[in-house]
Amino acid sequence: MINVTKAFLPPIAEYQAQVQRAWNNVWLTNRGELVLELEEKLKNYLSISNIITTNNGTIPLQIAMKLFGNGGEIITTPISYVVTTATIVWENCTPVFVDIHPDYLTIDETKIEAAITSKTTAILATHVFGNPCHVEAIEAIAQKHKLKVIYDAAHCFGVTYNNQSIFDFGDMSTCSFHATKLFHTAEGGAMFCNDEKWFKQLYYSHNFGHKTALDFHGLGINGKISELQAAMGLAVLPYMETILGERKKVVDYYNSNIDFSKLKGLKIRENTQWNNSYYPIIFETEAELLLIEQKLNELQIFPRRYFCPSLNTIEYTNGKPMPVSESIASRILCLPLYVGLTTPELDTIISTINTNL
Repeated sequence: MINVTKAFLPPIAEYQAQVQRAWNNVWLTNRGELVLELEEKLKNYLSISNIITTNNGTIPLQIAMKLFGNGGEIITTPISYVVTTATIVWENCTPVFVDIHPDYLTIDETKIEAAITSKTTAILATHVFGNPCHVEAIEAIAQKHKLKVIYDAAHCFGVTYNNQSIFDFGDMSTCSFHATKLFHTAEGGAMFCNDEKWFKQLYYSHNFGHKTALDFHGLGINGKISELQAAMGLAVLPYMETILGERKKVVDYYNSNIDFSKLKGLKIRENTQWNNSYYPIIFETEAELLLIEQKLNELQIFPRRYFCPSLNTIEYTNGKPMPVSESIASRILCLPLYVGLTTPELDTIISTINTNL
């Protein structure tokens, strides 16, 4: 069976050695030695100034909506994983969708300003498939209208834009360390913020509001990562160059051998060092997508329809029509991409596509 992705597992002895440290310390949670070490190593690896690791990738978005949403309207994208929109609604804010760019698949920055009202409090945009939004244009709009900018950067581990970590942009960025991501802690995530005042507030918010054991600094919830999750991260991190390199080989092989005469690929924004996090292809029609999906499934190959449906069509969003997003969502399919895919497996996937279109 070939699934759309597969978690990278370091040698189990290396993970067990990290877990043993937690056992020796008799410290399993509440920001122990392993969590603190992981955060320092991630700061160095990503060339960033701060990070707060979390127990999943959703909690940072919830905290962002609590701090920056203020119950208002949130400008957002209809192409993303459902959690981007669900978090807005969950935290009693209102999603206001803006259609996407047909090539980059990120929010269309030229349409954002027309969607802003007196109730707008923030922009929540996704660097979809690790492809950066037009951060300069979004920043200019946000400053003009005094809005906060949150980036859902769940797919973006290791991505740089203009030689700068993508996590450095916006008022806050989030990331997922889910098992299916390039870097993972089995389950986990992180949030990033360069403003010291807001960074402290993010920290308190993920730790029940604790400033010290007996002093509270506002409202908070439990977003802390455990030592066992940090142990996985510490075991995976040394293999990042291998992970990135092997995934790039798969992407390059797809690029060189798929017949794109009836297909369209993802256009990566200029000046981006991409992380090869996903491999989406866009068919001319949904019928063609369904045919290829069926043919691959018959061979026990399971691509996935990331991201379908277009989020503006989900009942609880009450979204307006988004013609570009809705069209692409019906025609986009992500092919298998992970460390360990063999050339014969890739050839089977590619020949199935090329011979059935």
